[in-house]
Amino acid sequence: MATFGKTNFNTAVYAVSRPTYPQELYDFIFDFHKRSQDAKFERAIDLGCGTGQATVELTPFKRVTGIDPSENMVQSAREVLEKREIVQRDHVIDFVHCSAENLDFLGDHSIDLVVSAQAGHWFDWSKMWPELARVMRKGASAAFWIYSEFRLPQYPALTPLIVDYDQGTDTNNSVGPYWQKPGRAVLINHLVGIPEGNDIVLGAFEQLDRIYFTGAYYPDLPSPRPIILRKVMSWDDLLGYFRTWSALHTFKEQNPSDAENSDGPLEVRFWNALREGAAKAGGLRDEIEVEWPVAMILARKAI
Repeated sequence: MATFGKTNFNTAVYAVSRPTYPQELYDFIFDFHKRSQDAKFERAIDLGCGTGQATVELTPFKRVTGIDPSENMVQSAREVLEKREIVQRDHVIDFVHCSAENLDFLGDHSIDLVVSAQAGHWFDWSKMWPELARVMRKGASAAFWIYSEFRLPQYPALTPLIVDYDQGTDTNNSVGPYWQKPGRAVLINHLVGIPEGNDIVLGAFEQLDRIYFTGAYYPDLPSPRPIILRKVMSWDDLLGYFRTWSALHTFKEQNPSDAENSDGPLEVRFWNALREGAAKAGGLRDEIEVEWPVAMILARKAI
């Protein structure tokens, strides 16, 4: 995603403002991998790794490589890893600057697990599936997941306001027109637009498992599971989260005069509208619970 690759993008703020994936999510992926008769735990890769949040959690694997097209993100991931000061015997983590669709530094049939958190909607899957077919061993697993539009379960009446800000068409009061396409549409539609691997590389993969941890928010999705991604935040934390959105960065680049708006810049106007709505709908709390629906696709290498 182009915004995250810019040198002025604040990766430190991004890392602390975004939700943290629960252990339950990783265990779900590891259990899926263990069910493969050919499962190995030698090497894993994290595509579009960003600051390495998911990379460092792949602890069952002896070597883990985070991969990102942004040199800025890769450098931040290395710095975060150094600060963790965790040394594990027989567990090596490194980071590589390259695109997900071109993994020339990896040998054929060398990877046991591929993951990607909040990045798969940006991939070119006509190139991604052939490259995965090349690098994954027989029986290897892949898990790609995203979280979509946030919800405030304590204030369900605010959902239309959130949707209008995120997906609206008003170029002055919504970030909707500023999301990069078609990636954002793939995310909003819970990855259903990602094709079957076998439609691209015949016979290389088993049929995808499509998993939806979306709770009651999207009842039309098949077999929705309970929400697993949530975070308790202050209102200031929530504003910080809004400021990590790539669409907002694009909006600010194209509308520099918005910073002079007498009611505050766009994200502050939205934040204030939420606070006002919360005050009317039961009272303004110091901390709020934020939930994100999660969609995941699971793949297994067949040959």
